[in-house]
Order: sequence, then C-alpha cells, then structure tokens
Amino acid sequence: MRWGEKRYHSLDYELKQMFKEKVYKIALNGGMTCPNRDGHVGTGGCIFCSSQGSGDFAGSARLSIAEQIRQGKADISSKRPVHSYIAYFQAFTNTYAPVETLRALYMEAIADPEVKILSIATRPDCLGADVLALLDEINHIKPVWVELGLQTIHPETSAYIRRGYELSVFEQAVKELRAIGITVIVHTILYLPGETKDDMLDTIHYLNHMDIQGIKLQLLHVLTHTDLAADYEKHPFYIPDMQDYIQFLGTCIAQLNPEIVIHRLTGDGPKDLLIAPLWTSNKRTVLNQLHSHLKEQDIWQGKEYYV
Repeated sequence: MRWGEKRYHSLDYELKQMFKEKVYKIALNGGMTCPNRDGHVGTGGCIFCSSQGSGDFAGSARLSIAEQIRQGKADISSKRPVHSYIAYFQAFTNTYAPVETLRALYMEAIADPEVKILSIATRPDCLGADVLALLDEINHIKPVWVELGLQTIHPETSAYIRRGYELSVFEQAVKELRAIGITVIVHTILYLPGETKDDMLDTIHYLNHMDIQGIKLQLLHVLTHTDLAADYEKHPFYIPDMQDYIQFLGTCIAQLNPEIVIHRLTGDGPKDLLIAPLWTSNKRTVLNQLHSHLKEQDIWQGKEYYV
C-alpha cells in the first residue's frame, strides 16, 4: 500500500486528495490561556510546555486573526504560489474562552476564502455543550478539525507531565466530537520519561481502535524555562539519538492503523529554546533518513496492524 511517494498516510497526501492541491497551515494565536495554568486545573501547565503554550511558531496575539492570516499567507506565498490554507489555532487551549469570543475568532478565520479548514488545538476537558454546538455550526460551513493533546494513555506518565484529566475524559470528548462529524486528531509524545517502547506502543494500539482520523507523533523536546528542563538538568533521562528514534518510528508506523492520517512524525522545537535533542532542528534530514529506513526495511503504515 502506498500514499503517493510515501509509505505512510501523510497529511500532505490526504489534503491533495481533498483539494487537488497542496494546502499550507497558518499557526494562529487567539490570545487564550489554559485551565492548567490559570488555576482551574493547575498553575504550572504541562511539564514540557513553553511559555507560549506550544504556540512558539504561532502568530502574535497582539494582531487580529485576519492580520495573522494575512501575515502568514505573505510569509508562505513569498516562497511559492499558494492558494489554500488551514487556519490552525495552536497556542494554549483554543476552546477555553466564552463561546461568543470563540465564535468571533473562528468566524474571522473562516471568512478568508482561501482558508479551507479550521483546525483547533485544545484539551478534551474544554469542550462543553455550547462549544460543541458552535463547532457543529461551523463544520457545516467549512471543515473543522479538533486536535486533542493526549500524549500518553498511561496514568503514571500523565500524572508526571501534569496533564490534568483522566483517560475517560478523552474518550468522552472523542465520542462527542465524532457524533457531530468533527475530524479528530490526537497529539502523542514519544519517549516521555519512564516510558518503555512497549508503553509507547500501547498508546498506538489504543488509538488504533478509537474513532480518530489523525495522529501527531511528537518526539519529546526539552525546552528552556520549563519544569521538564529542570528535571532533565537534575536527573538526565534517556533521549534517543536520530537512529534510535527513526527505528522506533518505523515500528510505530508499521503497527498504526493505515486509515489514520499522520500529521507529524518528529517536530521541530524553536532553536533558541531547544535543549535536547538538538538533532531534531534539521527536520528535513530526519524525514529523509526516515523515508530511507522505511524503504530499506520494506515498512509501510499498517504492515503489522491487525484489527
């Protein structure tokens, strides 16, 4: 099974099937915070999260959404001709605001005719009935994707990273989003401290049988000024080199349900914040090495997936 030139079901392939052209993502900042920061759930945030709430590449909250989109389009189109975009609300928890505030932000984003998809990164414990109703409404105008930060299924690890919600909350969120036809993408982190390869594969196997449409496989990044960085300085934990990561990524891809679209395979933390692993800063090299590994080992997505 092949998806264009790749041996996995890539987001790029899926978007070209949907829109017959390449679609580019514009990362936006809606000026929100997170219940894991403002005291509702916690105050320190997730242990790995930067001060930008995982939105280090997002636009400036000082600008309107329309202005952020215009700026993002200018940056992208200066290098290549582009006509289609995803408006991606990335920074912090992007359903964590009064629903009328959310309505204004989302509607401003989809008002741009070149924005084809509204993508929203959030927590599964921030999807109340009013938010779901709004997402349902917008999904009838343009496709809506919701990205849920699961990271791991293991309770010990989720407690360590201060995720702040139980697995059952995630399951309920997926059920409710799918009931209104929302595309669900799940963010996972590989090589969290204390997790074995079997632990990480347990998360993959669990997601294989959930009603999700996309996955992000993110290698753990240690960023400056985070509690994870403080832990790493005191008690350095294992971080894979490129070869080890690529080999394990091949194992994950082989065991992943081929219907699930892969949105990310590595991640590229901001160079001015990244402590480890430094080799991830060259994303193109990582992906080229991965593609070579998959070909050499004759690996494709779902090769070892069993229903």
